[in-house]
Formats: sequence, structure tokens, C-alpha cells
Amino acid sequence: MTLAVAKSELPASGPQRLAAIAEKLAALGARYDAVPMFPADSVKLLVGAGLHKTFAPLASGGDAFETPRAQNAALLDTLRVVGRADLSVGRIFEGHVNALKLFDWYGTPAQKHRLARDLRDGKMFGVWATEQPPGVTIQTNGAGWALSGKKSFATGAGSLDYAIITAKPEGAERRMVIAQAGEARRADLSGWRVRGMRATVSGSYDFSGLRLEQADLLGEPGQYDREPRFTAGAWRFTAVQLGGIEALLTETRAAMSDAARADVLHRAKFGAAVVATRTAYLWVREAAQRAADEDDNAIAFSQMTRGVVERAALDVMELAARIVGTRSAFEGQRIDKIIRDLSLYLRQAGPDYARDQAAQAWLDHDAWGAGDALW
Repeated sequence: MTLAVAKSELPASGPQRLAAIAEKLAALGARYDAVPMFPADSVKLLVGAGLHKTFAPLASGGDAFETPRAQNAALLDTLRVVGRADLSVGRIFEGHVNALKLFDWYGTPAQKHRLARDLRDGKMFGVWATEQPPGVTIQTNGAGWALSGKKSFATGAGSLDYAIITAKPEGAERRMVIAQAGEARRADLSGWRVRGMRATVSGSYDFSGLRLEQADLLGEPGQYDREPRFTAGAWRFTAVQLGGIEALLTETRAAMSDAARADVLHRAKFGAAVVATRTAYLWVREAAQRAADEDDNAIAFSQMTRGVVERAALDVMELAARIVGTRSAFEGQRIDKIIRDLSLYLRQAGPDYARDQAAQAWLDHDAWGAGDALW
């Protein structure tokens, strides 16, 4: 899906450009939820605003940030706002940003130059690692290299231009490959029949027979799984989820009648929802900063933050339903869409394992540290 970057009169700063299109993204989100398909017009808005290249490597035309902390602070706010507008688009955008990060960390100068050209053309990327055994492999034959196998839960399958995928060469650790991802004939969306996050079209994609060149190999074997970047980077999807929670809180407040606002029980529920939402924000913000520093405790923070955000989302969804009542479940209501999307998006891999790993870290030492350790 190649999108030419449209000239516009949008404001110069990233936050302002995003704010200018957020309402349109929300409206389009309702449309794509009703007729599940890849949100091409929503992505076109992001590209037209130049947001698809904001977090690219400098050599690829990305914005300059004074420090990694400043970049992650800006990325946090961007992911939150996109998530507030539409969680499906937030997931697509977060995957694109993940790909840009991998180019920045592991790309050669030639690959970053190639990325700059692709971003100028409005192309979008994803990162696909999930697969069923035996997974995607790199086969060697007389004609060179070729891929074999499928990726599953591939967000934007058949609609994105490229995906950075993991593939296993014979006798080596899995490595990253820059692969074409926009061939509709390779995508199978028949299994993506879900209540929420419909527009992510996260089907399977068959890479079998796709030829590779040296320029398609990103980084070295094993670098995709490098820590703390691999696990600590989970803060980015929690930022999108946080945006959904914030949107749900906002919509719940707007739906409260004068009678509801005068009811002490409803006010108590609303207050609890505010606390849950802002608590999640504080944890995501801290996890983003620890990840920027590649802090020794960045992994533990990211793992604990996943559980904090999940708990906040579950609480706010229940509180919203209790405050708003039956209206929260009506088709076409924004509250209903947000709850359906969040319910699915929260189902990331291994939540209990992540929380347990974080708890073990805190049992060993107070991972908060930074001069404020309690033990």
C-alpha cells in the first residue's frame, strides 16, 4: 500500500499535526469497525501529516531529538493520542514505529537510505514475529536465498508495504529480514473474525518462495531478541492501550447525565476510573524513560507496567459499563467500540509470566531505584 505524501496546511509540530487529525481518525475508526478492512484512509492521514517518519532514524529523515528520553516522551504522547482516536490504527502505527526503531539500531547506512526513500513515498512497515512451528525459515539453493513459511497474527497482512520479520537460517539464530508484505494473494484474513481490533486485519501471511538479497538482511542473527530492547520495548504497546483507556474515561464522563453526576455512587465510580487511568499513565511514562536509558531495571519496569495497564483497563471498562449502563453496549456507540478493542488488545502474550518475572525482580531488589529504593 503505497501512499503519496500529500501537501497540507497542517501545523509544523508533531503534537499539533496529530491533534489536527485525531477527530478524523476517530470518525474513520467507526467506519472501519463497521466494515472490517484495513484502515487505508486513516493511514493516509498519518502519512499526510508526516507522522510516519517522525521517529525514523535521522539518516532516514526522522525528527531530531535532544536525548533518547526526549524522543520516548514524544513517542509516548503520540502513541497515546493515536490510541485515543482508534486502537486499531494505534496498533498499526506502533508496529510501524517498532520497525523504524529496528532500522535505527541495526540498519546499515544503505538500508537507512533505502528507508528514507520509502518513507518519502509514504510506505508503511510492520514487525511480524509470531508464527506456528516450524515458522519462517531461510532456505539456501543454487539461485540464492528464499523464505519458506508463514507468519500469524500479522497486523496489516497484505496491506502494509513491508514488514520486518524474523526468520531462521539453517544452523543459526533467528534474524531479521526486510520483506515485502503487501501482496494480497499471500495474505489469509479468513481467520480474523474478532469482536475488536477488526481493522488491524491481523491474518496470516505466506512468505514461501520470496527471494532475498543481502540488502534484505537487517542486523545480525540474534539481534532481534537483544535485551533490554526486546522486552523493555513493550512499553510502546502499553502506551497505545493507555490511549484507549483515556478515551474510554473521556467518553464515560461525556455520557454522564446531570443525574449521574449528582449521584454519589456514580461519582465514586468515576473517581476510581480517574485514579486507574492516571496510575497507568505514570507507570507507562516511567517505563518509557527507563527504556530510553536502557536502565538495568528497564525490563522489570516494562513487565510490571503491562500488568498495571491491563488491570487499569479492566477496571475502567467495568466502571464505564456500570456508570453508563446499557447504552455502553449498543452497536455504534463509541464506548462499545473502545471496550471491544481494548478487550482484544489486552491479550498480549504471556501476561502472567511477565508479571511474575517483574515480581521476582522486585523481590530481589527495589527496581524503582533512582535514589528512592525502599529496600
